[in-house]
Amino acid sequence: MTQLKNGVVIPEATKVRAKEVLGLFDQKVRALATNHPDYFPLFTENGKWKHGKEPWTNWCEGFLGGQMWILADHIDKDYWRPKAEHYSSLLKGREFDREVHDLGFTFWPTWKKWYKETGDLEINKVVVEAGKTMSLRFNKKAGFLRSFLAEDSTFIDIMMNVGIIFYAAQELKDAGIREIVDTHCLQTRRYMVRGDGSTTHEGIFDLETGVFLRQTTQQGWRDDSSWARGQAWALYGFGTCYAFTGDKRYLEVAQATADFFIERTGNRLIAPNDWEEPNPILPVETSASAITASGLLQLSQLVDNEVDAQRYAKFAIDSINELCSDKYVSLNDPNWEGVLKHGSYHEQKRLGVDESVMWGEYFFAECLDKVLGGEILYTNR
Repeated sequence: MTQLKNGVVIPEATKVRAKEVLGLFDQKVRALATNHPDYFPLFTENGKWKHGKEPWTNWCEGFLGGQMWILADHIDKDYWRPKAEHYSSLLKGREFDREVHDLGFTFWPTWKKWYKETGDLEINKVVVEAGKTMSLRFNKKAGFLRSFLAEDSTFIDIMMNVGIIFYAAQELKDAGIREIVDTHCLQTRRYMVRGDGSTTHEGIFDLETGVFLRQTTQQGWRDDSSWARGQAWALYGFGTCYAFTGDKRYLEVAQATADFFIERTGNRLIAPNDWEEPNPILPVETSASAITASGLLQLSQLVDNEVDAQRYAKFAIDSINELCSDKYVSLNDPNWEGVLKHGSYHEQKRLGVDESVMWGEYFFAECLDKVLGGEILYTNR
């Protein structure tokens, strides 16, 4: 067994299964890169990565290269390291992309990992530039980072991308960028996290007055319901904010959102797309639980209470064990091109429902990496 801070223990059986499933990642990602070179899918259709379905927005390119970096660490460095560098290099130029709110997803699993491996300052400049570009989405009057969808809109997903802005502020010693990211995170805390620890997907502001208008959703069941993947972005993202800053307000929100996820999911371990939805299309949404498991492992190392730490770690490890079961991985399905089954992209638009989704693949691989001794914290502050 491996013991971490706060008495958290990774069982040997979990590590053994994690190695087996990473072997499956090796097979499936190798096939994807061979059959569709330089292709960045978002979700499968009938288990196939290549199809003509709508992408909705452009946000997943970092997750494929991120899996390759993890495979280079655990499976075959000689094969995967050049692939990881190549797929990361294909993203060059996106650090200036003003059209998306997901540059953390794009550059943290790829270029940030590349910089950590090499110490090359030119690589780090790309990561920092991506963080600076993200900060340009800031609306000063209302105090939020706008979503890709509209000028008056912010998404809870942005909380999982703010780490790269904190990093840019830290590397540049730029108080202005730091003020932007703190303001957005505290506005999200105030307006998008509810009293019970649940979160809304989208918040709408009045651009003339800066006043917050309402909570709404694009991917949940209703405006007042609880979309599980958004909950996962929040608990992981606010934990990352605390890791960068040491601000206890962020830790409190991370714990409140984590507690809500655990309470609502319970012994099922794998959450649905939205806990309030009475007749869901799919009873589970595996990507939300993969993200949450990774975020809970991080949170277990951030809290200063061993009881909470071990509670978060236990739910994470139990979830990982469940996700590694034959019920959810394609170990016995050679025709299925992804690893983690039963994920959903956008149930309202009927996109990628009961499929493999690229962020689910990445964060599941990240869980396995953490179980096997990889870096637990999103930041290396």
